[in-house]
Amino acid sequence: MSTPPAVEPAIRVEGLEKSYQDLHVLRGVDFEVARGSIFALLGSNGAGKTTIVRILCTLLKADAGTASVDGRDVATQAARVRESFSLTGQFAAVDEILSGRENLVLVAKLRHREDPVAIANDLLERFSLTEAANRKVATYSGGMRRRLDIAMSLIGDPPVIFLDEPTTGLDPEARIEVWDAVRDLARRGTTVLLTTQYLEEAEQLADRIAILHKGRIIVDGTLAELKQLLPPAKVEYVEKQPSLEDVFFAIVGEDRDTTAHT
Repeated sequence: MSTPPAVEPAIRVEGLEKSYQDLHVLRGVDFEVARGSIFALLGSNGAGKTTIVRILCTLLKADAGTASVDGRDVATQAARVRESFSLTGQFAAVDEILSGRENLVLVAKLRHREDPVAIANDLLERFSLTEAANRKVATYSGGMRRRLDIAMSLIGDPPVIFLDEPTTGLDPEARIEVWDAVRDLARRGTTVLLTTQYLEEAEQLADRIAILHKGRIIVDGTLAELKQLLPPAKVEYVEKQPSLEDVFFAIVGEDRDTTAHT
């Protein structure tokens, strides 16, 4: 009986290095992201998360190592790689003068999609924005803007989406709205690479979590696997399982790189 071929990961990073003069941002980063999964890259400010995303998005060249997105090398097949993903950055890239529907229709037209109005209506419904479709985006809440931003990035059905700290600056209610949208992406088969400094966000969303510290991945696993790195604590004779926060600070410790260079 023949063994089925292994499924190529959606993202593969091996030995990635990047420096800015004497500042070594990435010091040999390795990880893989399975197709249709949510992978959280967790780290403090300056850990190198955004640098990794920029390299994967072909916006920045690595000094050493290799990386591929959807089976294509980011250095030698950059144009093909750019066809395989969408990027949602730390700030919503929406036009506040236009309505939600107009933003979506505009992007669909720019990407030469057939029936842009139908595409816009489908995404408005999918992201629970139908009632606000004709309002100017300037009137949207932070969570609504971020959901619209993610919806715009999905036009063209990219197999991979990069979410670089997507809930920065959002209040708790808006953050939960975005979490629901991210979960829906994975349910529909989209591969999500999420960078975040919010421990709860990684704990709530990710199938796998990698902790990036001083330019290196120091742990990579499921939440359950990471919790196994610390013994349960007993408080008043009740066993307490370690949280992701406990794991993060036990591994990273107090010696954190405070250089704000990502």
